Amino acid sequence: MSAYHDFIDAKSFRAVESGFTVDDLPYPLFDYQEPIVKWALRRGKAAIFADTGLGKTIMQLAWADQVHKHTGKPVLILAPLAVADQTIEEGQKYGISVHKADPDIVIDGIQITNYEQLGKYNCADFIGIALDESSILKGMDGKRRKEITEFSKNIQYRLSCTATPSPNDFMELGTQSEFLGVMTQVEMLAMFFIHDGGDVAKWRLKGHGGSKFFEWLATWAVVIRTPEDLGFDGSAHKLPDLIYHSHVIETTAVNELFVTQAAGLQDRNKARKDSVDDRVRVAAEIANGIDDQVLVWCNLNDESEKLTNAIGDSVEVKGSDKPEHKTKALIGFSHGEVKKLVSKPKIAGFGMNWQNCNHVIFVGLSDSWESYYQAIRRCWRFGQKKPVHVHIVSADTEGAVVANIKRKDEQNRVMGEKMVAHMRTMMDKEIFAAATTKTEYKAETQMEIPKWLAM
Repeated sequence: MSAYHDFIDAKSFRAVESGFTVDDLPYPLFDYQEPIVKWALRRGKAAIFADTGLGKTIMQLAWADQVHKHTGKPVLILAPLAVADQTIEEGQKYGISVHKADPDIVIDGIQITNYEQLGKYNCADFIGIALDESSILKGMDGKRRKEITEFSKNIQYRLSCTATPSPNDFMELGTQSEFLGVMTQVEMLAMFFIHDGGDVAKWRLKGHGGSKFFEWLATWAVVIRTPEDLGFDGSAHKLPDLIYHSHVIETTAVNELFVTQAAGLQDRNKARKDSVDDRVRVAAEIANGIDDQVLVWCNLNDESEKLTNAIGDSVEVKGSDKPEHKTKALIGFSHGEVKKLVSKPKIAGFGMNWQNCNHVIFVGLSDSWESYYQAIRRCWRFGQKKPVHVHIVSADTEGAVVANIKRKDEQNRVMGEKMVAHMRTMMDKEIFAAATTKTEYKAETQMEIPKWLAM
């Protein structure tokens, strides 16, 4: 019987701890943040999937600072453009020194640069690496993703930080796992997933593999949408209302009695291009009527240019701009120096903290729910004191845009709850080293073996 128990026990997933233990952390962390940081340090290679506004920046900085103090060697943080400057400011608040990285000078301590600059650095110079807003790995081309994974593979301490990953996007979890050296994406898919029907690009959990998958995930990642997920009081993190305003542009049918709504991606893209001028006009009217900061999101270059021309006191940030302009504009919006900001979610939708703004305008939406979610969460996050107003300007030919967004929001909420529910016991065990409690069985009736069985 002992051999059988040993065999079963060998099948259980175990966290391979390659880090170190810290008793006290000298930072003003929230009660739920400290055990997460200690766990990540003990794990050595870990992921913190914490929803926006839960303090990934300070947890990441505390982790990097402790790795540096423990080893006496430099730690590198990779972040989206402009987030580096924001992180340096955050570090100053907590007494943690963070320097802009220089490829020619390796500074003793924590250094930060943006993802695009990674090729200028030598991995041998760093004992630790942290990815800020690491979900953008999913949106990068394979070459960039491989570059980051290859750069990091011999670095002893690794941390991946991003908002709660979409429970439907397991490919993202595979890239995170591969970066941390836990398991390659191919191995993860082969072990836990099968192709969904005939589409080899879609994967779903094996019928019997769901619980094992989440058990495995909990050995190297913590998933938290609210402090309550880890048993802490989350009342201080309740967000103000999110108020949607739908503005539908009525178009004129051509050679048809009724306007035909877009049926697919190609049709939706055409509908968006055909309605640019009308959508820009309505969005500009809304923005110019708000005597406060406004964040305006668009997806087309034509939209961006026309919006900037039509909205007073606006500053445009586009992909072709120099890094200096992008940083100045994005940080300027954080400080209230820029009143109206126009950009695309793929440029400025990750990492920035803009609780100072509670008016958001989407001049049409892309088909990426994550892009929309991240763009909203720049403003609707912990620290926001006012209700956040979201104006969605779309053409009637685009279909039920707002309804689809709300449907995906609800789907993500439900799936997120399931994900945390699956992982809660394992996360509790991993982070708090909690022992599983068992209720002792007290027999009240004497069991008798049937005579025919005893023969």
